[in-house]
Amino acid sequence: MAIDEHPLLCLPARCLRAFDRGQHIDDAQTAGPVEMRRLRAFLLAATVALAPTGEPAVAQQAMINAGAWSAYKAKFLDASGRIVDNGNGNISHSEGQGYGLLLAYLAANPADFEQIWYFTRTELLLRDDGLAVWKWDPNVKPHVADTNNATDGDMLIAYALALAGTAWKRNDYILAASRMAQALLAETVASSQGRTLLLPGTQGFTGSDRDDGPVVNPSYWIYEAIPVMSALAPSDAWKKLSDDGVELLNGMQFGPRRLPAEWVSLRDKPRPAKGFDAEFSYNAIRIPLYLARGGITDKALLIRLQKGMSQDGVPATIDLTTGRPKTLLPDPGYRIVNDVVACVVDGTKLPSSALQFAPALYYPSTLQLLGLAYIGEKHPECL
Repeated sequence: MAIDEHPLLCLPARCLRAFDRGQHIDDAQTAGPVEMRRLRAFLLAATVALAPTGEPAVAQQAMINAGAWSAYKAKFLDASGRIVDNGNGNISHSEGQGYGLLLAYLAANPADFEQIWYFTRTELLLRDDGLAVWKWDPNVKPHVADTNNATDGDMLIAYALALAGTAWKRNDYILAASRMAQALLAETVASSQGRTLLLPGTQGFTGSDRDDGPVVNPSYWIYEAIPVMSALAPSDAWKKLSDDGVELLNGMQFGPRRLPAEWVSLRDKPRPAKGFDAEFSYNAIRIPLYLARGGITDKALLIRLQKGMSQDGVPATIDLTTGRPKTLLPDPGYRIVNDVVACVVDGTKLPSSALQFAPALYYPSTLQLLGLAYIGEKHPECL
């Protein structure tokens, strides 16, 4: 059943009227208790639609075990609530805060979730449009120098807030998620040549900003989150965004390895964008994981990505022009992307190394926990 056909999907009229006017719901008092119950039911129905088993995606038990979450937060979560990217000068960013919120939700830890959310809302939600600034640097003052957003970080934050708000009956989380989803729809979901696209940021990526624009990053499509965004900010554009994202991936077959570029110009036919290295790089590594977590299990697409991004079975960044690997990525957090694909495609069990969580760098450690949570919930036969 399509999301918009589900009998429970009926947003409160007041919320719909506010969305139609482009206004925001500013606090939990704006919507009454009956309306909030309906909104929670609306979000719950959206998460049901995500689950291949037909069970709600809202966790009734932790999908990340307490030991793994404790190790992650000991390494990357500081007392202020910021997730520290220790592979990138110890900065924090909206992506990391969004991942941290999602992982805290999957670990069923409301206290840690609130700690991360406090930093996010006080230090990053500084823009007038309701989106987050993308970067917070502890090494400079002011800590925020660039106020552009990063759309994937915003979507992760809104998604995690919606899941946590629904599971834990936190109206303030749901309303904050609604505001961000509406801002994403208004500011970053765009149309070009019949396609619905996700702009990586509000500035710098449109046809007006660049002579090869619009430019997209295919790793910014967080497929599991898109139905929830549609529940929060109703529009037919969300479904088309998801469908067009997969269609674009099927068309992005650059170089001898037939891989998408990190940054892609859609001025006419897709091609690596000007001013960026023509490579399949760190961000792109997560695309197969995002597809699987979003319930998109097209075997041909997953296998093409897995084979193209691997060198002797090890994930790597790839020079798209030559097809040569640039950097091998043996960390279990990168390898788990291939492990997830192997599980989805033919039921291959995860190797023991994937099950041992010893966090070193923020990004692969995050991918490893997301991969383990997905396998534990959807494919326990692969454990």
